[in-house]
Amino acid sequence: MAAAHDSRSFFLEGPAGRLESILWTPSAAAHQRPPLAAVVCHPHPLFGGTMHNKVVYQAAKSLAAFGLSVLRFNFRGAGLSAGEHDRGTGERGDVRAALDFLEIKFPGVPVLLAGFSFGAWVGMHVGCEDPRVSHLIGLGIPVNSTDFSFLRQCGKPKLFVHGGDDQFGARENVKALVASLPGDNYLVVVEGVDHFFSGKLNELDAAITNWLSDNVFLLRH
Repeated sequence: MAAAHDSRSFFLEGPAGRLESILWTPSAAAHQRPPLAAVVCHPHPLFGGTMHNKVVYQAAKSLAAFGLSVLRFNFRGAGLSAGEHDRGTGERGDVRAALDFLEIKFPGVPVLLAGFSFGAWVGMHVGCEDPRVSHLIGLGIPVNSTDFSFLRQCGKPKLFVHGGDDQFGARENVKALVASLPGDNYLVVVEGVDHFFSGKLNELDAAITNWLSDNVFLLRH
């Protein structure tokens, strides 16, 4: 499935200054109104993570193919974004700024919030608490060293996609976490792949696409 979209590069205003951003919107000929808007959060900026990361880009492509408007941005201190890295605390404010932008741009449209690694931890923290967010996607959640127990108070629908050989999140730990969560939760383990889904981004795309087919279009209709 593919939907035509327009791309706009710009800076949105964040709590620590401007945030470098890219917004994909469905072409007018294809869609009049997106069923959801989406934010995709990137991995740890101190280890080279930006909105151009291949996993983040693939997730954005998968979401845009369903006619969603998709916003990517660089956290504070990454790329051309202002500010300094704040170990996930200030970055939550960056996510809220992205949600504020989408609320103004697409009033009344619910938001799907996706994140990869560090971006999943930061983004899902905000997404669980913010009523504007209806769905959540966590890609490569680093459960070995990061506390995701906050998800046990989050009943929103969630998709998790995880590499079977992810060096930052043992599959047993991920399975145990997902099994403990309230609400509708779905886990896809991509076998034979590391944290970065190297060589198997097509399976990441399939996992997102299949989940969207069951959830987004149910919401839409």
